[in-house]
Amino acid sequence: MKNDATDKTFRALSDANRRRMLDLLKERPGLGVGELSERFAFSRFAAMKHLRVLEDAGLVVSRKEGRTRRLYLNAIPIQTIYDRWISRYSALWASRLTAMKYELEKEESGMKTNSLSQVYVVYIRTSPEKLWKALTDSAMTKQYFHGTEVRGDFRKGSSIDYMTTEEDGSVRSALSGQILESQPGKKLVHTFAFPRLTDEPTRVTYEIEQAGDAVKLTVTHDGFAGETETYTMVKGGWPPIFSGLKTLLETGEPLRIGA
Repeated sequence: MKNDATDKTFRALSDANRRRMLDLLKERPGLGVGELSERFAFSRFAAMKHLRVLEDAGLVVSRKEGRTRRLYLNAIPIQTIYDRWISRYSALWASRLTAMKYELEKEESGMKTNSLSQVYVVYIRTSPEKLWKALTDSAMTKQYFHGTEVRGDFRKGSSIDYMTTEEDGSVRSALSGQILESQPGKKLVHTFAFPRLTDEPTRVTYEIEQAGDAVKLTVTHDGFAGETETYTMVKGGWPPIFSGLKTLLETGEPLRIGA
C-alpha cells in the first residue's frame, strides 16, 4: 500500500461518525444512502461528506440498484494495514483472541450479525488478462488462495474446485462450485460450497474493469441462507486473499507478512 493510500485510510478512520458508518454497514450491508443518513443527528449533506471520505479511502463501495445507491463495507484497505504490521507468528493468536472477544460480547449483548452479502473492491496495478490468469491458474492461486490450487476449464456449466493437499499427501476439494458465467478478462461467476458442509451453495461474482493504470476488481459474495456455517467461515477469509493477490501481481512474489 502506498503511503497516500495509508494516510487516507487512517484519516477516514479517525472520525467517530465515520467509524460508526462502517459499523452500520458491517451489520447491514447494502443500506441505502438515505437509510444510513437517518441514523445520524446531522444533515444528509454532512453524511454525504463523510461518505465521500470513506469512499475515497476505498472503505465503502456503492452499487446502483434502480434509484437506490446501496453501500457496502470494503475491508481490503484495513486488511492491507494489518498485513503490514502483524507478523505471521502473531496473526494466528491475534485472530483467535479477537474472535473469542467478539463471540463473548455477542453472547452478552444478544447481538446478531446481518451481513448476508459481502462486496470487496481492490485496485491492482496489472492488466485484465494477467488478473484473469491469476484467478484461473492453479500455480498462482496456490500462492494467495489459502494454499489451494484451482481446477476447471472455466466454461459456463462446468465445475470449479479448489484443491488442497493434506499432510499425508492426499488431495481433496476444499471448495467446489459450478461456473454460472465466464467472460475472460471481464467477469467470472460461480457457485460456492464447502464439500464437508450441508449448507446450500452461495454465489461469488468477480468483475474486472480497467481503471487508468490499474485494474479494478470487484468481488461480491451473496446468496447466504442466513448466518450459516459457510457464512461464518468466509466472513474473514476474503480480505487476506485479495491482499495476497494484489501483492503477487504487483511484485511477482507471494505475500509474506513480516515478523
